[in-house]
Formats: sequence, C-alpha cells, structure tokens
Amino acid sequence: MSGMRPDLSGVDPLVANLTHRVCIGDLTTRAAHQFGDRVAIIDGDVTLTFGELEERANAVARGLQSRGYGRGDAIAVQLQNRWEFVVSFFACAKLGVVAMPINLALSSDDVAYQLIDSEVGAVITEDAFTPVLEAALGAAPRAAVREVYLVGGSRGPLAGRAVAVFADLAADDTTPVETIVDDRDVLHCLYTSGTTSRPKGVVTSHVAVQIGVLTTAMTVGLRPDVAPAVAPIVLPLFHVTALDVVLLPTLAVGGTAVLLRGFDAARVAQTFADHRVTHISMLPMMWAAILAEPGLDDADTASLQTGFYAMAPMPALLLERLRTRFPNAAIILGSGQTETTPLSEMQWPGHQGVKDASWGPAVATTDIAIMGPDGELLPCGQEGEIVYRTPQLMEGYWNNAQANREAFAHGWFHGGDIGYLDDAGVVWFTDRAKDIIKSGGENVSSVEVERILLGHELVSEVAVVGTFDDRWGEAVTAIVVPASPVDGSPADSAAAAEAIREFARQRLAGFKTPKRVVFVKALPKTATGKIQKHRLRSTRPSVGYRDGGAWRSPR
Repeated sequence: MSGMRPDLSGVDPLVANLTHRVCIGDLTTRAAHQFGDRVAIIDGDVTLTFGELEERANAVARGLQSRGYGRGDAIAVQLQNRWEFVVSFFACAKLGVVAMPINLALSSDDVAYQLIDSEVGAVITEDAFTPVLEAALGAAPRAAVREVYLVGGSRGPLAGRAVAVFADLAADDTTPVETIVDDRDVLHCLYTSGTTSRPKGVVTSHVAVQIGVLTTAMTVGLRPDVAPAVAPIVLPLFHVTALDVVLLPTLAVGGTAVLLRGFDAARVAQTFADHRVTHISMLPMMWAAILAEPGLDDADTASLQTGFYAMAPMPALLLERLRTRFPNAAIILGSGQTETTPLSEMQWPGHQGVKDASWGPAVATTDIAIMGPDGELLPCGQEGEIVYRTPQLMEGYWNNAQANREAFAHGWFHGGDIGYLDDAGVVWFTDRAKDIIKSGGENVSSVEVERILLGHELVSEVAVVGTFDDRWGEAVTAIVVPASPVDGSPADSAAAAEAIREFARQRLAGFKTPKRVVFVKALPKTATGKIQKHRLRSTRPSVGYRDGGAWRSPR
C-alpha cells in the first residue's frame, strides 16, 4: 500500500508548489501584503518599507533570471550590512538560487577556495572588497565565476570577469517571480570558520531556516504587534546569527531592522536614542563597550525587551551591571551552531541570576541529548558530547562526504561540544571538544577557567588554552588582555600574573588554576568576534610570565 496521498495529476506542478511550499523568498511577499507601509529596513539615510523591499527584491530576482540564473545555481554576496545585501538575499531565495555570503575578513586565498568549492556563477560585491576579490578571482579557474556585480560604483573587469553595476541588475518588472522552489532546496551556503582544517560549506534548506525563524520568533516573543519590534543589527549579515536569528525573524513579524556597518558603541547608542529598540544581539565585549559609552546616558532604553549575548562567556559583574542598566529587559544567552540554524538553546528570563552559566534548555523544535564515545546516550548529569535532532538542521556539508559521515554518526548530529543536561533539561556547556585541556591526567574546561578569570579587575579579555609542558603534558595557560597596560619590567608582569593566579587558586581546583599567564595587547579573532584559539596555541606571545622553566612551543 502506497499510503494516503492526494491525486494532483490534474494540477499544474507550479500551482501545487506555489500553494504548498516553504520558500524564504515568500517572506517579503507576505510581509508586503500585511505590513506594506511599515518600515522594514533602515540603512543610514535609506529607508525601505516592506512594499519597497518586496519590489526591489522582485526586480533583482527578475534581473538575475534574465541573465540565466535559476534554481540550484549559486551566487556569492560580498557586502557589508546594507540594504543591497538584504535585497540580494531575498532575490536569490525567490529564484531558488543559493546565496553564499562571504566572510568579509577572509584573505584572498580563503575567498578563492570558497568561490571554487561552492561553484558560484557570480559575485555581488562593493568597492571596498574589490582588491581581495580580484586576487581571489586571479587564483580561481576562469570558469569558477562568470561575472561580478558592483554596488555603489563602476569599474573595468576584475581578473578577466565582466563587472556590471548592481543597480543595472534590477529589471523594470517588480511583480513576484513565480517558479518552483522545493522545501528542501538549499537556501544558503555558509562556510565554517575552518580553525583546524579547510572551512566546510554548510548547506541549509528553505524549510530548515523557516522553522528556525518561527522558533526564534516564538521563543523571544516576537509578534506582529501595533508597536513593531526594532532590532539594530551590529553583527555581520554573512554570519548565521545576524542573518537567520535577527534579520529574518524581525522581518517575518513586521519589525524594523536597523543595519549598522559594524560595531561602534556611539552608533549603537545613537540607535537607541533615535528608535525604540526592542531586541539586540551583541558579543559580551560589545555590551561592555555600550555601558561605557557616554551617549547611552541620554538615550531612552526602556523599550528594550531582550538583550542577547553569545559566542563568549559573560562576566558575572558585567551581567549584573547590564541588568541594572536595562531593568525592563531580559539579558540572556542564546546558543546554536551554523549547522543547526540557531536558536538551538536559549535561557529563559527566569534563569537570570540562577543559571547564568548555562546555555538554557533546548528550543521547542530541537531535541538535545548527551552521547558517550561509543554512541550511547548518557543520563542527566553525566558529561559527554552534545548531539542534536532538529528540523532546523543543515542538509549537510557541501563536497565533504567524510565530514557528513562523522557529523551524522549514531543517528544524531555531532556539533563537537562537550557538556551535560541537568534534571530540568537545561544544557550546561563544558567546552569545545578540541579546546578541552588535558593536564596531569585531568580534563580542564577552558570556558570554566575563562569565566572565573573575567571576574578579576586586571582582566579585560582572556582565552585559556593548553600549551606543551614536560611535566603536565599540557599546562593551563591564560592569555590575558589586561584592563590596563602590563608592559613594564619583568617583575611587574610577574606580580600581575601571580595576582591573577592567586585569584583563580581561591576559586578553582589546583589542577584548573593557570600555570602560565601571558599578557597580550589583543586576542586574534574571527570577523564575528570568536577567539581563534588555534593561533594562540601555535604562536608564542611576546609578553608573558611562566610559572617556572622556559616557554616551550605547543605540540
């Protein structure tokens, strides 16, 4: 028996698709019908209503279609947080074209790798990135990219590729494009940071992102209210957090996205002053900078409902100060990976001050378990790898069968994080599996040590890694950006380092206390603010203090 299925043989396949499908490109169409005159995008002096956003996305989609792009093709987007990024993304979605945002901090070699690996047909870019793109295209085979569309100017060919003006890409026809897009067609390809190997292309479907959008909206209480949500976007749109967790849910409920080119505390404070900001997502260091920004004193921040932070531990003192400064808002952690289309876990407002160090429970559409080394699921309280089952999951890694076999082993998705579940189903993150330090036969969570050290007045930022040691195998090493310069005599550095070690010694087990403290001016980071610990393990910082013996290179 084939099961109960309707007979649609007399229905045009396009009609069946249009009336049933999940397509992110339809988000702006529906929003234009419901919220047409509301402001969708604010980008400096440019303001787009939902109706205008839909028209521009349709015009660019028809322009791309006239140039031969369609379902299954891929186009790279190398743009800052600007309205052209948003329009390009929705134009691709309407056609079933895969959007591949490019990390703007990448070298030309890394860009070349992604252009070749993803097989994109075109790149949409802007003047600031043409030198990197030209070098990348020069290293790529001529067939890798056919053409370039340039925002905000004009110029001659780049590495033999024709360059057209982005504005000329838009067709005169702004009616919706109607073409088949399947629920499981790939919406976007987002490359991982590739800290230990070549970056992997994470390909995610329309339906996975749509479920993620609705889950986020439900979890944080976004709704199409009379007073719409206002969300400044300071994280880069090429990253899953800004794109899938902030932009899309905000637009889906008729809210306004305020696009900022990058993080600037004064600009964010001005955004609070100019708009009734309701939701914002920032890194802990950004939150600290906002508190120190004088312009925030004159801003009305009472409308803030939710302040998210992610990607790094939040010092307890900073959390306390934020909750005092924004008494009407929940300042909470949201978590997830590119592969699981965040949000995957999120603290509840009631977890504030109670389970601040946790990731919170799984969201409604995600099942989380803890797995042992042989694939067995572990009971509450027992530590192992955090694994997932969720309709928000990626389709898989592009061009990487081995990585897919490993990621889906034992019937769950493996994200590479270590942690445990408590009796209430709250996820407690221990560390990335690759960042666990093995010192003297004991496992040390770098995150736990970092969270403690951030409470010391001398510590502005810190990363904890394991470095080679004859006695311990790996020594717990704290790489510290000091709150004030520590660049005087060796004795001064040693005294400051010892003060930090003593602070840790009073709060941590002896084997977790840093054996080395190294002072640096800045920590190496990705464009989204994640600390690149692999670089700290592989290089010797220039200013430091070691607790006895000579510094050695890590294995």
